[in-house]
Amino acid sequence: MQQQNIPIGSLVDMYKRGELRLPEIQRHYVWQATRVRDLLDSLYRCYPSGSILMWETDEPVPTRDFAIAQDSTAFAGRKLLLDGQQRLTSLTAVISGENVSVRGRKRPIAILFNLEHPEGPPSEAQEVEGDEETLTLSDDEFADETGTDSEGEEQGLQEKLNRRTFVVASKALEALPNWVSVSEVFRTSNDFELLKKAGIKSFDDPRAQKYSERLKRLRAIKDYLYVVHVLERKMTYEEVTEIFVRVNSLGAKLKSSDLALAQMTSRWPNLLKELEAFQDECEQSWFTIELGQLVRAIVVFATKQCLFRAVATTPVEKLKSGWEQAKEGLRFAVNFLRANAGIEDESLLSSPMFIHVLAAISRVKDNKLSAPEQRRLLNWLLVANARGRYSRGSTETLLNEDLGIVFRGENLAALMEPLKRQFGRLHIEAGDLAGRGVNSPLLSLAYLALKAGGAKDWYSGLGLSLTHQGKLHFIQWHHIIPKSLLKEKGFETGEINEISNMAFITGQTNRRISNKEANEYLASIVAKQGKAALDSQCVPSDPTLWHTEKYRDFLQFRRKALAERMNNFIQEKAGLKPQSGEVPDMTASKEESDAPFAEPAVIN
Repeated sequence: MQQQNIPIGSLVDMYKRGELRLPEIQRHYVWQATRVRDLLDSLYRCYPSGSILMWETDEPVPTRDFAIAQDSTAFAGRKLLLDGQQRLTSLTAVISGENVSVRGRKRPIAILFNLEHPEGPPSEAQEVEGDEETLTLSDDEFADETGTDSEGEEQGLQEKLNRRTFVVASKALEALPNWVSVSEVFRTSNDFELLKKAGIKSFDDPRAQKYSERLKRLRAIKDYLYVVHVLERKMTYEEVTEIFVRVNSLGAKLKSSDLALAQMTSRWPNLLKELEAFQDECEQSWFTIELGQLVRAIVVFATKQCLFRAVATTPVEKLKSGWEQAKEGLRFAVNFLRANAGIEDESLLSSPMFIHVLAAISRVKDNKLSAPEQRRLLNWLLVANARGRYSRGSTETLLNEDLGIVFRGENLAALMEPLKRQFGRLHIEAGDLAGRGVNSPLLSLAYLALKAGGAKDWYSGLGLSLTHQGKLHFIQWHHIIPKSLLKEKGFETGEINEISNMAFITGQTNRRISNKEANEYLASIVAKQGKAALDSQCVPSDPTLWHTEKYRDFLQFRRKALAERMNNFIQEKAGLKPQSGEVPDMTASKEESDAPFAEPAVIN
């Protein structure tokens, strides 16, 4: 194995010219802008940042496109990038000012450099962030790093950002003289315009030399040397795939599903294109299924269990047969979630694992579910989702338990038994909402229940939906009693961010309300939209409960109202709504004794 030291500038040129290609075993580009920000900070400080692994070969290996378009070249395909894709794509995007393609959409990676950054080591501890993107935003978590809900918080955040060397770009920061675009710095070697924007009118200004030196140091990132390991030509694609799996397993850089996909694609050319085509199909229904879950679906139908460890030894023909079954099962799952459960997209699932159980039921039942089976399946889904069935303990063990019930052909009523053992009581009580925040599975149930009850945006009158067109109409959760006002009164964070203090409205309405006193803006809503606007969101219509001083009384009222609405919602969806005043019957009637489930849809 050869080893070379190659500067970042040369690697970026190789990337752009098409001399580097991406083998199909690689995953797609997943880094968020904050990861790129931190990489630049490490390179600027000359910290170690890993190595690069390539394979130079003439073998016809299936490839996939990088997230940035490349030039055509006679040398295309000679060097395959096995490790370092995320870093090189990020650096190419920033240094060249190129857009990256993520899920079919092109977007820039805009990073700003602070000419007035503090000297010395970083003043903040490194934040560990995941690659996942959320589809619903909180009322104080906007697209850039400067979103706040009070003047005091904005000033505090501004001070925090001023201590950073790099930040993700925002319009507010771009307008400040000491922040410059990193891509703009790399586009030119002339500092004149950059210094002029920073307010430097003369080279006599003591800041001129400091800023120039810092700009030079930033551009020197292109000279940073990466250690590049190049595998020998004589190696086979299967052997290189094994190296790829081992390297990423040892470094824990990839998920097990990524490694399983690599093992599959080494024996199944163009599998990745099939998976991505199916992803696009699901996106047409507003449902995003990650590649890892598609790989798991293949495993589920090929091996009748969900663990990836059998992939390497499973015959490729069996994997292909599993994929054909998986596609049909997943289509049923997406349709059932949307049409029967009202779950519009994957963000309303507490775990993506639910799609595998639904898909398995579809295939075992050959898409022939009786009316009682449909109701009881919906009952189990809503209960298990709200309780977080696959969010606690060993996810794969729990999923295998449920898949075993399905594949053994047992009565589907048996699916409820593991839930009883796991959670005990299955209905929700007001106290269950105490201290439960937006990361709780109950938030999804609250949204579904309020939507089914006719909740609308308080200003525009739009019904709730995660598929609204236009950013202004995206649904967000909103602190009914403003967070900043509760902080001033000394309430704890857990109380402030409780689900019982959340309503669902559009982003535009959220910003219009801002941190106004609740007794002010709620009175205006009642005057313009009527009392029903509050009732549909389970918000008390008693004005005395809108005052910040009465916050705990407000929470007590809304916990009870939400609990009742949630229980009623699941019972109604599953066709098990008891008469008014009755206690839900916890056993199946004689008429439905052979129905899939023997317990009504109430949750904790």
